[in-house]
This record gives sequence, C-alpha cells and structure tokens, in this order.
Amino acid sequence: MRYTDAPARRDELLRRLSAEGYVSSSRVAEEFGVSEMTIRRDLRQLAADGLARRVVGGASLPDLGHGRPFEERAGTGGDEKRSIAEACLELLSGAGTIALDAGTTVAPLAGLVAAGTTIVSHSAPVIQSAIERGDVELVGIGGVYQPETRSFAGAAARRAIGDYAFDVAVLSATAVDATSILCANALDAEIKQELARAARTTVLLVDHSKLGSRAPIRVGALSLVDVIVTDDGAEPDDLRALADAGVRVVVAGAEQAVDVS
Repeated sequence: MRYTDAPARRDELLRRLSAEGYVSSSRVAEEFGVSEMTIRRDLRQLAADGLARRVVGGASLPDLGHGRPFEERAGTGGDEKRSIAEACLELLSGAGTIALDAGTTVAPLAGLVAAGTTIVSHSAPVIQSAIERGDVELVGIGGVYQPETRSFAGAAARRAIGDYAFDVAVLSATAVDATSILCANALDAEIKQELARAARTTVLLVDHSKLGSRAPIRVGALSLVDVIVTDDGAEPDDLRALADAGVRVVVAGAEQAVDVS
C-alpha cells in the first residue's frame, strides 16, 4: 500500500510500533512505496514528539526504563541466576552445539556446560568465559557492539547466526507475560528471534522478577520457546499462566528443579 500523506504514514508507523515494538526504515519504505529518507524523516518527527526512539535501522518504542546497564543487572539476584543456570544444565544434556544469548541470567552457563561443547554466542561475557575455560569449542558472533547488553547485534550478526543449526538455544528476556516474550532493545530482539529459528530446542531463562512484567519490545509469542526456567521466588499465578499457555515451566529451587507443567 502506498502512503503519500505524512500523517497517514506516521499513524501507520505508530500502529506498527505499538504492535511489534520496532519498525525497520528500509522495510516500511518498500511497503509504503516511498523513499527510506522519507521514513527517516517521519521517525525523526515521532521521536521529537516523544512517540518513538531512533535506533540503528529504524525505530522502537520509547525507552520505559528497562534498559539498565549490564553491570547493574549482573549485580542483582546472583544466587537466583546461578540456580536457574544450574537447573538449565539438565536441559542441555547431550547437546553438542549450544547458542547462548546475551544476558546476566544466561552468562553463568558459559562456565557450567560440559567440556567439548560448542558454544555459539554474540555475548562478550560468554565469549570471554569460554576463552578462559579453554575446554569448549567457541564460535563468536560479531556485529555492532551494544554496550547496554555487552553483546554484538545487527545485520552481520543475524547473517552469521543463520549459518548454524543449534541443538539448544538459551535465551534471556527483560519481561514475560501470559502471551509474549519482551525485551528493551530492538536489535537484541532480532538476535533472539534468529537464535530461536536456528535451534531444535529453545530454552528461556528468566528470574521471577521478570514474570508478569513489561518491556517495550516484543520478541515473540510464548510459543517461540519450548521451556521456561525460573526461580522459586515466582508467584504461583505467574507460573500457572505460563503453564496454561502451553509452555513447559521448570522452577529452580534451593535443592532441586521442579517441573510445574
């Protein structure tokens, strides 16, 4: 459909931002039948009005405060994150090639997976941990560095991930509700989607504070993942909502993991 009227274009851009959390300048320019520069002008205006946030390649919803620095996030909930990572290990049994997402809950896995495992990751902390171990095969994914997540993203990273097939992809998220997986960075969302597409099994690691929470970017429906692993601080209603949505839920307790599905 061709959008030649600026108000109509901007209304449609806002509709897509609300529904998807992110719009690509090049993609919508082609769909709207206008130049990419025209779309960039529209996005600049929406950003000036406080309705969008300009990011590489397009725009996302305005930052709602979820994008805390990696170091700040890494310093909270350490015991819970370690417990979640250890519970996830059972799900990785027999997996030869594992993709590890960026995120403070996923990062501990780099030091826990079995020797000889092939780790594929765009996360700088995961890559560093694998290098220090020296007993795993490492495939580092490069691209545009994102300080907020200490990871690489963008078109080059997406293309590189597309060359691989993973036994298991382990993802992180900023928030999870009864229908969706959410994050705070549009480029990060694209990488999560690519990792899930390339994996036979996809596992999502989230501490209990993420359940029932909100974030501006929609990564995908809960059906994007096969298993969600969280900690024993999770509210029963949140766990039941996930199980009712058809996702296997594993709760990492102080002594052992409990499958509530």
